[in-house]
Amino acid sequence: MDELANTVEKKQPADVGFEAHYTWTLQLIADWIEREFKQRYTQKGVSKLLQRLGFSYTKATYTLANASAEEQEEFRTNTFPALKKQLLEGEIDHLLFEDEAMIRAYQALQYNWFRKGQQRKIITTGKHEGAKLFAAINYETGHITHREEEQCDVNAFLRFLGDILEEYPEGKIFMVLDNSRIHHASQLKPFLDKHKRLHLVFLPKYSPKLNLTEGLWKWVRQDVINNVYFKKFYRIRLHVSKFMKRLNASPQKVIDRLLVRL
Repeated sequence: MDELANTVEKKQPADVGFEAHYTWTLQLIADWIEREFKQRYTQKGVSKLLQRLGFSYTKATYTLANASAEEQEEFRTNTFPALKKQLLEGEIDHLLFEDEAMIRAYQALQYNWFRKGQQRKIITTGKHEGAKLFAAINYETGHITHREEEQCDVNAFLRFLGDILEEYPEGKIFMVLDNSRIHHASQLKPFLDKHKRLHLVFLPKYSPKLNLTEGLWKWVRQDVINNVYFKKFYRIRLHVSKFMKRLNASPQKVIDRLLVRL
């Protein structure tokens, strides 16, 4: 049992003699057991055996190869707790998480409930029109500030920073964001020098899971975009705007779904 668990967990089939096989299947595991221990199992028997060993049949997930686990842990255990302490003690007045996303008119499909034999058909034009969205979530209040743009460039980002300063006309603002090229553009320096109460705090590179605004984009797609046909693209923008207004009317939902995980 120990050898089986160790082999499936830590090795690929090709590592133990199954040439050009890189994913364990029930049949491959059955073949391995028979080869190593002269015991014959059916695929159903292998499945039950794996379940008893604590395995489950789940889809793999991506992780970014260039991400630094040490830097991510440093942010979780030191950098962000320090920011929260400054917020609690009044040294920071507003703590925001910012991100950008592309919302396309070319709809994504997701699982949904249908009557058997009556799977829903989603009309599409196949066009790749889209809007670039900027959003910042207030970590303390759950309030969302968002802006739509034609391009995701430094000028659009500067306009969004202007929105943030209007949204929060007083107090020191710390904005947590990723290392996108536009966030490091040299054109930002004069703006930040002029508005010294706005500070940018950069996440570790390749760490989207640490940016709480990433969850907002998934929420938008699930509730507004996926499985829906919009004949006119402006209607996507209208629906996104209504969605943001709905969330801002119930900020506790934003806090519970997006913010408490960090």
